[in-house]
Amino acid sequence: MTKREIKITKHEGNTHFSVHVVDKYGTEHHVGYYKHIYTNKIWEKAQLIWQNEVKPEVDLLANAIANCIEIDKKNNININLD
Repeated sequence: MTKREIKITKHEGNTHFSVHVVDKYGTEHHVGYYKHIYTNKIWEKAQLIWQNEVKPEVDLLANAIANCIEIDKKNNININLD
């Protein structure tokens, strides 16, 4: 489990800040682009996301396939799916 956080970034040359909110499950939510940082507005959006966070479902089949592929790579097994 990760910690909740607010990420505010501005790349060199950009005129706007990009704001992301991360919930306790590590899901990142983009909440918008801002020319000026309005902390109250961003805080309200973060609180709304954190109040409604949902644990993502685990796709067991996808994880099993990914693990098998990693095992094959470690053992130098090449599978041609053509």
